[in-house]
Order: sequence, then structure tokens, then C-alpha cells
Amino acid sequence: MSVMSAWKREAFSDARLAPYLAVGGSAEAAWALYVWNIEVSAAFLGPLHCLETVLRNALHRELQRHFGLAEWWDSAPLSPKDQAMLDDARRKLGRRGQRPAGADAVVAELSFGFWVSLVSRVHDRHLWVPALHRAFPHYRGPRRGLHDQLDSLRLFRNRIMHHEPIHHRSLADDHAKLYRVLGFLNPEAVTAIRPLDRVPEVLRVRADTIAGRRPARF
Repeated sequence: MSVMSAWKREAFSDARLAPYLAVGGSAEAAWALYVWNIEVSAAFLGPLHCLETVLRNALHRELQRHFGLAEWWDSAPLSPKDQAMLDDARRKLGRRGQRPAGADAVVAELSFGFWVSLVSRVHDRHLWVPALHRAFPHYRGPRRGLHDQLDSLRLFRNRIMHHEPIHHRSLADDHAKLYRVLGFLNPEAVTAIRPLDRVPEVLRVRADTIAGRRPARF
């Protein structure tokens, strides 16, 4: 196995590059895989952006209707974990001078994890049954199955946002799951977004990129 050049080892660290060397077999192939991992991660950002935005808007809309308040979180029985995430979002807005923060600003600041948490078991009785199931008009199945899919997409998103390897995953399955969940929310969004999505193209060129038949780029 060839050795990665000194500047790459210093800049990116042996610990980060080692898994790519193990897969790539040569320093050149490992570096190409590393760059391709960045490229495919970047390609996923657009679809993930759309999923997160559509999800939070759908949940926010249904909870506004149910509680009759723009700031429904002041009446909703949030779990301690949810309340902590809400308080953190408000603090961040306050530090940026947004006081009082309006409902739209709070919704945009809340994390993907917050919205996924609202579909979890702890909210079955008070949120899912009376309101949140309506946010997924094209889903037919138990809430638990939906939450499992959302949570796996949350973990996948976090790997991308923290610049972790995703090349070893079944990325075609991740891609399909993302659109499946988006379709539960809004099939028209799926139709509009797919033509803009680069993920299938980037997946197709993986082998050529690692073999050096295509320049590595991101």
C-alpha cells in the first residue's frame, strides 16, 4: 500500500485518511475516494435541505392549526429534551439581537433533530394522534416506522454536516429513503426536486473517479 503525501497527512491527519487508504489500496486512489466522498456529500445537501425545510414547515403548520397559536410550543407538552432544544434556539436568536424572536425565526433556527423528535413515541398521544399525522398525508403505516426513517436520515445528515465518511454506505438506499419520506409529505416537491438532484450522477462516476479515469472534484 503506498503512502499518502506528507502535506495531506499533516493537513487532514492520518486518522482521517486511514479508512480511505484501506479501501482505495493506493495513495492516489485513496485521495480520489476522499475527494469523491466530499463530492457526494455536497450533492446530498440540496435534497436534504429540501426535506428538512418541507418537514419543519409541515409540522409547524399542523401544530399551529391544532393549538391555534403561531408559537404553539408555548402550549404543547414538549419533552425536556425538546424544551432544551427550543430554549437553545431562542438563546441563539437573542444573541443575534432578535428579541423577541417571531415564530418564523424560531422555526428556522430549530434543528432537524427537534422536528424528528416530535414524531417520536413520547408524543404519540398529544401531538401525533391529534395533529402531526396530517403532515404526512401520503404515509400509510405505523408512526414508529416513519420515525425510524426520519431518524436514520437525521443521522445521515449529521455525518455529512460533520464531514464524516459516507462512501461505505448504500448511498442509493439513503437517496431512495430521502425521496420516499419527502413523498409522504409532498409528492409535488419530489417531482420538482428530482431534476435538480446531482446524487445519481455522482454515484455513477465513483468507480471512474477512484480509478483515475475521471478527475476527482467537488
